[in-house]
Amino acid sequence: MTKELLVKALAKLLLGAVIMGALLFVAAGSLQYWNGWVLLGALFVPMSIVGATLLFREPELLQKRLNSRETDSQQRVVVAANALLFILVFVVSGLGWRLGWYMFPRWMVWVALILFLAAYLMYAEVLRENSYLSRTIEVRQEQKVIDTGLYGIVRHPMYTSSIVLFVMMPVILGSPVATAAMLLYIPLIIMRIKLEEKLLDRELKGYIEYKRKVRYRLFPFIW
Repeated sequence: MTKELLVKALAKLLLGAVIMGALLFVAAGSLQYWNGWVLLGALFVPMSIVGATLLFREPELLQKRLNSRETDSQQRVVVAANALLFILVFVVSGLGWRLGWYMFPRWMVWVALILFLAAYLMYAEVLRENSYLSRTIEVRQEQKVIDTGLYGIVRHPMYTSSIVLFVMMPVILGSPVATAAMLLYIPLIIMRIKLEEKLLDRELKGYIEYKRKVRYRLFPFIW
């Protein structure tokens, strides 16, 4: 563990919390938007735990996860579209609460929270199984195909967990409108997967054979 990595991780965590909180509560016009506090806690408490675990046990993996600069122009477009979508979802959710739009009932918020936390556990398991993961699409020289655990069920379990995580966010925020908008994340992630698999086919030894073994990308028997 290095002091530089610790500072970098804490800075990203705090910056993310401040930006998300600002988007939610400025749009809501009040700190009493309780759904916003629930989401912030659900997102940043587990994130802090996972980050601290990686910091002490897998600092190289944490460093890769903090590296978010895509080099491929098509992937940069996808990442930018994702960022704009998230801003839209948070702002619309806050505005909906402020303007008195229809909000999901509390029981739906708590169910969504349970699904969100379950997806986060899945995400943590993916990090445990695959030490090659980074936030950018790349193939390292020593990288090998992972075909056990969750990777023996679907080829991209990290994206499976991210879909559940991100779709549950606006449900936790109570906004049907924002939830409908967040569904746009699914075609964006499908686009990212197709671009990623072209690279893996070309540069990762054994990946084509792995695709024959594990047929489904995200959800068994669906896609």
